Amino acid sequence: MSDPLADVVKLLRPRAVYSKVISGAGSWAVRYSAFGEPSFCTMLEGECVLAVDGQEPLALAAGDFVLMPATPGFTMSGLEPAEPVFVDARKVPAPTEEIRHGRREGPPDMRMLGGYFAFESPDASLLASLLPALLHVRDIGRLSVLVQLVREESLQQKPGRDLVLERLVELLLIEALRSTPGERAPPGLLRGLADPRLSTALRHLHGDPAQSWTVADLARKAALSRSAFFERFSRAVGLPPMEYLLAWRMALAKDLLARSDVGIAEVAERVGYGSASTFSTAFSRHVGRPPSRFARQG
Repeated sequence: MSDPLADVVKLLRPRAVYSKVISGAGSWAVRYSAFGEPSFCTMLEGECVLAVDGQEPLALAAGDFVLMPATPGFTMSGLEPAEPVFVDARKVPAPTEEIRHGRREGPPDMRMLGGYFAFESPDASLLASLLPALLHVRDIGRLSVLVQLVREESLQQKPGRDLVLERLVELLLIEALRSTPGERAPPGLLRGLADPRLSTALRHLHGDPAQSWTVADLARKAALSRSAFFERFSRAVGLPPMEYLLAWRMALAKDLLARSDVGIAEVAERVGYGSASTFSTAFSRHVGRPPSRFARQG
């Protein structure tokens, strides 16, 4: 059976953009505007407070890792009160040296490695919506190692750099996601996979998306009654089973259409439609434009 988490990360096609070292000392605070792209940080030393819009403030300490698949606005500060300085993340050039907040002289109270990357998938927003808005994990050494490798690779121009970064960021995402307790995650893929019954159904669905699945079929895979499966799936994943199946098929279709070597009839067959015309109707209704135009516009 398929691995839905790996399927989603692979389809998102993450690539590294840049990373930076950030430090702070004394009284300091910065307010970042909503960015929308995935961002991450790993605490190297000291402590700080991260207050993300719509979330409870987090006290971060050395060894902590944070990932936001679609970064909202947030405030980051030291432990002393301070008036935040506003920063528009989209207008600030990528730094080449360490960024220092607060007191300039003397050793920092906090140092972190942070950065952002991009999802190249044409359906990134839908796929990212299946992931928690904020992931916070503590003392996962493998994540710190991966973040450091991303930074080292991004600062060098070695042969194969882009491919290495692509694989490292994929590993970083998967490691962060599977290090998060799924049963405490908000509705989405992680919470669905944390449920052994739903996980079985999700693996079958991802393993053969072209199958003519029904709620009853998936309920049997999960060893649940149809009504119990429907309610449990909808509550955990945040979408009813057939809506999830449609969204996943359309995400796969968009990815296939972005390739110049796959025709519409083949795409239709691979995502579970009996004819190109039936697929075109469903795709147009879901996406807002026919597959032929989507493929041309890339």
